[in-house]
Amino acid sequence: MNIFIEPQSSQWPELCARPQLELDFLEGTVRNILLRVKQGGDAALKEFNRLYDGAETENLEVTIPEIQAAAGLIPPALKKAIETASANVEKFHRSQLQPVTKIETQPGVTCWRKAVPLERVGIYVPGGTAPLFSTVLMLAIPARIAGCTETVLCTPPAKDGSIHPAILFAASHAGVRRIFKAGGAQAIGAMAYGTPSIPAVQKIFGPGNQYVTKAKEMVAREGLAIDLPAGPSELLVWADEQANPMFVAADLLSQAEHGTDSQVILVCNTENTALAVINELHKQLQNLPRKSIAEQALKNSRAIVFSRSADALAFINTYAPEHLIINTGNAAQMAEEIKNAGSVFLGNYSPEAAGDYASGTNHTLPTNGYARLYGGVSVESFMKYITFQHITQQGLMRLGETVMEMARAEQLEAHATAISVRLTF
Repeated sequence: MNIFIEPQSSQWPELCARPQLELDFLEGTVRNILLRVKQGGDAALKEFNRLYDGAETENLEVTIPEIQAAAGLIPPALKKAIETASANVEKFHRSQLQPVTKIETQPGVTCWRKAVPLERVGIYVPGGTAPLFSTVLMLAIPARIAGCTETVLCTPPAKDGSIHPAILFAASHAGVRRIFKAGGAQAIGAMAYGTPSIPAVQKIFGPGNQYVTKAKEMVAREGLAIDLPAGPSELLVWADEQANPMFVAADLLSQAEHGTDSQVILVCNTENTALAVINELHKQLQNLPRKSIAEQALKNSRAIVFSRSADALAFINTYAPEHLIINTGNAAQMAEEIKNAGSVFLGNYSPEAAGDYASGTNHTLPTNGYARLYGGVSVESFMKYITFQHITQQGLMRLGETVMEMARAEQLEAHATAISVRLTF
């Protein structure tokens, strides 16, 4: 991890750059995959399962016996952990439901907004080098709370054609009934276009690698809704002298081990703090089971020293991290100045890993700087809102002149007439 001391703002775009595949190659590859799924349906998905996952999948849909058997294939301690995490996620997200509030904007004119759940949603759960069963909870629970009629889950199969039992248990616990063996960009295509086995959905949720993210972006151009651009994981840690270097190093590695295209950034106020963290980073790395993955990710990573908090804040808001840990003596105060971040963790004892699994907040968050534009997934992500209004005769008499004046100024006489015919009736 290279250290940059007081970089000028002209250097920030380069320091904020995420690792990217060559764009033309990525788009071309994903476009081809989506087209093959659109044209070939289930047969194309089975072929991709053989090609990318080395799996033979005669049936794409996971059977009820497979789901039922999953509970007996995972340790009781993991079951309990999933149930605890599920309860916390449920509690936090259920608090987001808001009652319908009717507002009388003026006497006789009442307006309100009602949340209506999406009917069928699709959730993508990454498999690859690690089965991310926690993502099932983060997406399926808000969908259930929102009241979605059906949730379709796609995830890559193992080489023997099975789905990791923790994913199946978490899905069953969260209320998902339809689970399919399909991963990567091809799974996004299946949920977008539909196949004989996999129904088309209204909106696709879930993180993934650059192929998955690009596929979501491309089907969104065709009119399908997606949650947000959620690609390779990233973390920025802002630390000062009071931060424990051991904790900070562990936090950085917790994201670096996600994948070779992940990125971690360390922001410090002194070079000595940065060096202490990097030294601890190398120590912990040696004992990491996913050492080779983390090492590759660290090549995309960097440490940056800003002596002034104002400069550090400006850089952090420019980078717009998916995850942000503020491990400084004045963390609560500095948090108030954060404008661009997916999820923020304060202090020595708020590791990002807690949010990934069980604190209750959602871990499906915008990456690649999109935190400037998007927030993370919430219950509202699974809803659409319809506005209503009711105007009494007396209310229209009070409001009518305002509407007619504005309509005539825009030369829309029929709009004015729609008011006047009622006022003169």
